[in-house]
Amino acid sequence: MDPKNLPIIPSDRGDDLHNLEIADSADLVLFMAGNQFMAMKEIIFAFQKEYPDIDKIYYETLPPGLELKQILSGGAIFRDKIISVYPDVYSSVNLNAMKTLEAANHIRRDDYHLYLHNRLTLMTPEGNPARIRSINDLGGERVRISQPDPANEDIAFHIVDMYRQAGGDELVHRIMEKKRAQGTTIFTIVHHRETPLRILKKTVDVGPVWASEVIHAKSSDLAFEVIEPGEGLDQREWINYYICKLKDAQNPGNAKKFIEFIRSPGPQKIYQKYGFLLRSGL
Repeated sequence: MDPKNLPIIPSDRGDDLHNLEIADSADLVLFMAGNQFMAMKEIIFAFQKEYPDIDKIYYETLPPGLELKQILSGGAIFRDKIISVYPDVYSSVNLNAMKTLEAANHIRRDDYHLYLHNRLTLMTPEGNPARIRSINDLGGERVRISQPDPANEDIAFHIVDMYRQAGGDELVHRIMEKKRAQGTTIFTIVHHRETPLRILKKTVDVGPVWASEVIHAKSSDLAFEVIEPGEGLDQREWINYYICKLKDAQNPGNAKKFIEFIRSPGPQKIYQKYGFLLRSGL
């Protein structure tokens, strides 16, 4: 394993590596799409209540694009140390991630399952000083955007689709290329941690986020406002969360139990409490 080829987990993201000290001996290793971070403690508690023998669980709540790079590279670097743990379970909001794992022989065909939905919204500082009213306002020359980076964050693909739907390729190019070059589109590495902080500090005027993150921010007493794109633009019809068991999982039985569990009504209700949208049929 060449460290030069490994992705780097930002050194301040220890809060997204849960129980790292037992990663090598865990009964279950989960790489969960990071925007679920606010629900995972309750999900894990409910799972272990049902399966008390699955005692040691290591889980990550990093952006799924970064977690995918870990899987494909065989590890990652965190604070100058190599983390080589391989997940039993991986989840993403990007179907292409599942296709990539299948093509790389990490999962079998059709060995992934839909389990959740979400939608997009806009977060602004309290008072909405930039007077954001719609998605098209993000194209304004002076509007500073906290924008997830497509290189690591799957939410970015849905956000770009939202931009395109609202203002065509011209708006996409303006936000993702022209404004980035001007310094008014500022990419994130772990957006669900960085964007709320930027909003709090008022170093940006707006940030596209998951609706579930808005609910979490409200519970944390963060001062901000919300601009709803509306059902026609918030991508709720296209945002699908997928979960899979890795073919070479070290704990395949426990992985299967977790996937069955997370798609059952109880955990789905937990997710709903945090603002996620349930899959059809529940």
